[in-house]
Amino acid sequence: MNEAHILRIAGELKVQPRQVTATARLFAEGATVPFIARYRKEATGSLDEVAVTGIRERLLSLAELDQRRDSILKSLAERNLLTDELKSSIAQSETLTALEDIYQPYRPKRRTRATIAREQGLEPLADLLFNQQSVADPEAEARAYVSAEKGVADVAGALAGARDILAERISDDAQARTSLRALFWSRGVVKSKVAFGKEEEAAKFKDYLDWSEPLARIPSHRMLAIRRGETEGLLMMRIQPPEEEALGLIEPLFVTGRGPAAEQVRLAVQDSYKRLLGQAIEVEMRIESKKRADVEAIRVFAENLRELLLSSPLGRKNVLAIDPGFRTGCKIVCLDRQGKLLHNDVIYPTASSAGEAREAGEALRGMVARFQVEAIAIGNGTASRETEMFVKALKLPPSIPVVMVNESGASIYSASDVAREEFPNHDLTVRGSVSIGRRLMDPLAELVKLDPKSIGVGQYQHDVDPFALKRSLDDVVMSCVNGVGVELNTASKQLLAYVSGLGPALAENIVSYRNENGPFKSRAELKSVPRLGPKAFEQAAGFLRIRDGGQPLDASAVHPESYPIVDEMARDMACSVGDLMRDAGRRQKIPLAKYVTETVGLPTLTDIMAELAKPGRDPRRQFEVFAFQAGVEKMEDLKPGMKLPGIVTNVTAFGAFVDIGVHQDGLVHVSQLSDRFIKDPAEVVKVQQKVMVTLTEVDLPRKRIALSMKAAPTIGPGAAAKTSPAPGRTRPPGPPAKPKAPDWFTEALMRGRQGPS
Repeated sequence: MNEAHILRIAGELKVQPRQVTATARLFAEGATVPFIARYRKEATGSLDEVAVTGIRERLLSLAELDQRRDSILKSLAERNLLTDELKSSIAQSETLTALEDIYQPYRPKRRTRATIAREQGLEPLADLLFNQQSVADPEAEARAYVSAEKGVADVAGALAGARDILAERISDDAQARTSLRALFWSRGVVKSKVAFGKEEEAAKFKDYLDWSEPLARIPSHRMLAIRRGETEGLLMMRIQPPEEEALGLIEPLFVTGRGPAAEQVRLAVQDSYKRLLGQAIEVEMRIESKKRADVEAIRVFAENLRELLLSSPLGRKNVLAIDPGFRTGCKIVCLDRQGKLLHNDVIYPTASSAGEAREAGEALRGMVARFQVEAIAIGNGTASRETEMFVKALKLPPSIPVVMVNESGASIYSASDVAREEFPNHDLTVRGSVSIGRRLMDPLAELVKLDPKSIGVGQYQHDVDPFALKRSLDDVVMSCVNGVGVELNTASKQLLAYVSGLGPALAENIVSYRNENGPFKSRAELKSVPRLGPKAFEQAAGFLRIRDGGQPLDASAVHPESYPIVDEMARDMACSVGDLMRDAGRRQKIPLAKYVTETVGLPTLTDIMAELAKPGRDPRRQFEVFAFQAGVEKMEDLKPGMKLPGIVTNVTAFGAFVDIGVHQDGLVHVSQLSDRFIKDPAEVVKVQQKVMVTLTEVDLPRKRIALSMKAAPTIGPGAAAKTSPAPGRTRPPGPPAKPKAPDWFTEALMRGRQGPS
């Protein structure tokens, strides 16, 4: 374990070195983030998942730095270039950028103009010019290097070759690169223009056809939009600071005298910046700005995904689920309380024939009675509001809620290998309907079967680093799954795969064992599952639940390793563990300090007491039935000034999309989310949050809806343009402002809304 890394991480994350050491040791032993945060609080000093994840990420990045350092040292040693001074500089480098800057002069290069000049024997002349003070007449010095045999035709050619060598040295200089890098970040400007001959095709990028914005202020979504246009061959992008400032910054580093020699060096500096150094740093800026944009986009996606996964579950109910449709009818499935498919059918409630509509009503009533339906789920796609009206008109018992369910991704699930394995004898429509019903019962259990990118709560998720995105989203899913807990005897293998310490292979083994041997009777029985060893059991057991088993603690988040403590408490209170869980009075009399040991402290004991009070408590919010505004079912029903209930479907850096029940999400621009200034829309709204919005503008031809959550929003055409500017859109003194920032409609269009980008 690298002590320097431990101290560095502790300083960066503002935690104690012992906490970092303990966490690093647990990771080395194969522990997961949820397990460390939940069951090793004494070791880590009660670090939460955010802190534990932060330590993991820094450990990985520092390990990557060490690996690159070793690679560079090996390369230099093999080429006999490694000196003690160079080795010391490399050892002291604290970032990859600093390390690469040191290595830059020694990096193997292709044959360059400087390489050719060295082959012509011009390096001594370059050294003389660079000295500046000792050369009174560069041309006189250069005559000695004119050689037809070496390809130096004249004095001008000799001086040009010497300047080529100096230009490469300047480009490789660590101080010059560091200074110019800082200038790019502080004064660099992102510029985009339409690609030649692509004016018509680039219409969807119209706001970026002649765009200019400071690099330091460009928001993530705008950077990703411009880069998407560039990737599609429709835009050209550059990142540059003012040239005079760049030259003014680096010239003094190399031009140290006056006279003809200094002028040669100045020319070399200018050539180096325009031909080598400026372009090299611009490439770095493109890479780093993309990384920064990715980080923000991934953060937004991860936060939205967490809120969606932790949506309120209806719970175990008999559900009738409907995938609405006009021409093809409504696909109906009936599910039992465990989500098992009992029946499927097709009805035509929106048929033009009154007889068909009447038959559809009778069929639906019959299914409600036959399968003792306790709730009805309707997908929010085509014909959803019409189907909702039809169902409500049947006057079913008021105890049966009719709930609109976001069906984003259901079609992808229905065509997936997971769905085909679950329902090999049913078609896509049945599988999609089942997904809608199960999503109402338990959103988390159903959504884990989907690739998170297909759920539709991201922002430019197809443009960011796929590996970084997957890592972040997997962390979120694992955090949610383990935070809620998993029913061992009913969970799918997809859900089990996210349980701490398991993974797809062990999850499949658990399901196979369950199918062959019947429901698990205790957590201890997990040890009989093939290939599930002690380490996997330790990591997973606390997050798995067994209801109505022989051991009451198996239904709680109390880890089996702590069962002896609870048994001791029960003995001391002269009762059973079950009595202890049922009787708050007995629990209040337990002196926790008595049970503290070297490995178990008050944090764990406090968690145990909380679990005894509410064993296996679901942390998700209680389910509430939501209904859209009656009579508002399509865009033609909308009028500016309407106040409408809605559900937030996505939160982005520029605002929030809200479903108001008209088959087209509206956008609440960031400037319309609150009467106070906000920087991050997530400060105000979350995915799946129920909100009340005011309709400020509707554009039927382009299917665009503008909404506001302000107390007194501006209503009518141009409303969005009259609002206060969004964060990051105020331009500092410096580069002249070109076009205004894209309006919210364009932002939405760039995302490809409706539907995830």
